[in-house]
Amino acid sequence: MDMLSDVVDIVRTGQPRSARVRWHAPWGQRFPSAPGAVGFQVVLQGTCWLFPPDGGAPVALGTGDVVLFPHGHGHGLADSPSTPLAAPACDPYDDAGLHASDSGGRTAQDVTAVTLCGGYRLDRSRAHPLLGELPDTVHLPARLGHRTELRAAVELLAGELDRPRPGTDAVVPALLDTLLLYILRTWFDDRLRDGAGTGWAAALADPAIAAALHAVHHDPAHPWTVASLAARAGLSRAAFAKRFRSTVGLPPLRYLTWWRMTVAARLLRASDAPLSQVAAETGYSSEFAFANAFRREHGTAPGRYRRRGRPEHARARTGRGGPADTS
Repeated sequence: MDMLSDVVDIVRTGQPRSARVRWHAPWGQRFPSAPGAVGFQVVLQGTCWLFPPDGGAPVALGTGDVVLFPHGHGHGLADSPSTPLAAPACDPYDDAGLHASDSGGRTAQDVTAVTLCGGYRLDRSRAHPLLGELPDTVHLPARLGHRTELRAAVELLAGELDRPRPGTDAVVPALLDTLLLYILRTWFDDRLRDGAGTGWAAALADPAIAAALHAVHHDPAHPWTVASLAARAGLSRAAFAKRFRSTVGLPPLRYLTWWRMTVAARLLRASDAPLSQVAAETGYSSEFAFANAFRREHGTAPGRYRRRGRPEHARARTGRGGPADTS
C-alpha cells in the first residue's frame, strides 16, 4: 500500500458517513464542530454560501465545489449571506446523524441547492502529521476540464445515495475513502503548483523522499538505517537526512519509529496476534525491546493498550499522539 492510502486507512475509525440533502429557500444551517473528525461538503446542484470555521466572510459555493474540514471545525451553509443559521439538529458524524433529507420549504421551486455532506471519524491520538498540515478549510472550486477524477468520485457517490441498489452499503464507504484520497491528492497537487517547497506536498512529489517513505511503509519490520534509506533515495546519507527532515519535518529514524508504533497499535487493536508476532512485524527482535519502545511512545504497556481498546469498533486505532521531534 502506498503512503497516502496507508495514512487514510490507519487513522480512520469505523465507517465514513454521508447524506444527500435538498435545501429549500430560505435556509441556513450550522454544522457543529466534531473533534477527531474530518468533515466535507460537496455542492451537487445550485449555489450556496459557506460560513467558514474561522468566522471570516461568507464564501460563495457553486455546483461541483468541494470543501473539506480536516480538523472537524464547525461551519455553516445558507442560501444567502444574510440568512440566519439554525442550530444543529444532530451530530453529522454520528451513525444516526446523517440521512438523506429535505430541509426548509416544501416546493420544488424553493430548492436552491443539493449538497452531499458527511464525515470520517479519526483516531485523534494517532493523527498523521500529513493531515495536521492541512488548513482548517480546504476549498476546491469546480473548474471545467480539471479534477476529473474528483468529479467522477462525487458523481458516483451522489448516484449511489440518490438511488440505493443492491451493494450500495459496500460501495458507499469505498467511494467515501476514494473521495477523501482524491481531495487530499488534489490539494497537494495545488500546493506544488503554488510553489510549496517544503511539507508533505513536497515530500510526496520528491522521488527520493517518496522512495524512502514507501520503503518504510511497505516494510516497517526491515532494519532500516539512515544509510539504507538514503540508498533507496539515491542520495548521500547527509543529503538525504537534511532533505527528509526539511520536507517531512522529522528525522528519518524518528518517523520510522512513530510509524512502527502506529502499525503496532493497529495490530494490537485489530487482531489477537501474540506480542512476539507484533514485535516481529514492526522490526523488534524481542518482546522486551518492543514493549519498551511501545511504552515510550504510547505511555502504556502493549497488553494494557490492547485490553483498553477491545470495547471499541473493530477498526478503531488509538494511541498517544503524533510523532514528536526528539532529535
